Amino acid sequence: MAWLIVIVVVALAFDYTNGFHDTANAIATSVSTRALSPRIAVIMAAIMNMLGAFAGENVAKTVGKGIIQTVDVTQQLVLAALVGAIAWNLITWKFSIPSSSSHALFGGMIGAAIASAGVSAVEWQGVVDKIIVPMVTSPVIGFVAAFVIMNVLLLMVFRHPPAGVNRVFRLLQPVSAAAVAFAHGSNDAQKTMGIITMSLVAAGYQSATNFTIPTWVIVASASAMALGTYSGGWRIIKTLGTKVIKIDPIHGFAAETAAAGVIYGTAHLGFPISTTQTITASIMGSGATDRLSAVRWGVAGNIVTAWVLTLPAAGLMAAAVYLLLNLVA
Repeated sequence: MAWLIVIVVVALAFDYTNGFHDTANAIATSVSTRALSPRIAVIMAAIMNMLGAFAGENVAKTVGKGIIQTVDVTQQLVLAALVGAIAWNLITWKFSIPSSSSHALFGGMIGAAIASAGVSAVEWQGVVDKIIVPMVTSPVIGFVAAFVIMNVLLLMVFRHPPAGVNRVFRLLQPVSAAAVAFAHGSNDAQKTMGIITMSLVAAGYQSATNFTIPTWVIVASASAMALGTYSGGWRIIKTLGTKVIKIDPIHGFAAETAAAGVIYGTAHLGFPISTTQTITASIMGSGATDRLSAVRWGVAGNIVTAWVLTLPAAGLMAAAVYLLLNLVA
């Protein structure tokens, strides 16, 4: 029971770091274009994140029973995975890098599982189908969708003066930002729900054959993410909002609309994608309509490097934590 309590507390701590780490996903463009004040933006994002967490369980079920063999799941494994993910979240936050909290968690799960029971403990087909393929395709879809939406919007407004266009889209941006925040909650909060439920199964409090998410887990996960979102991740907001492209309200609206569609659609299908990667790629796609040089590709390259490193880095950290837990347990 003690292990389970610790895991729930650490899982909610991860959810909190996910919230403040990923606040930028929903509000960076709206804050940078002054469509929303920073404080109003984080309040809106926190509320919509919480509401989005109640939008389904498909992602939670993927995380809980689609990545690691159920028979190999132990309390120490789950705890090590969470600690590895939190460590990577804090490192990337420290350096203002919008990496993926989702892939940090998956990397932690995979690393801890391998340290615990070897490579056979990982459902590799599930990793490929539900993590790797969506990891590669969702940013591409986000980039293309934002590029297309932006071009359509430009065709609609090209006869109008820029000042008037900016006023209109500054009014529309809170709507698209709210949609991203809701979609983020529907995707990311469910990952914590899945891992807490996994620990309940490992502790014998729930059957693996009836993998449903208890109501208290949903409420706790939604609340922790909302609190983290409200605390704000200002370092990463600055990176996404000002350093990737020069954002006008129309760019922000296009990027947010594209990202919200991709994130919510994949959550409905049960694919636990990276909301960070998707919104970042969407911002790039909206900026690339001006000219390719409008995107600061050096900054974008640093972000992509963090994406590539996240799975193995979090995995190594989680494996080390698992081995340490075995020594002291």
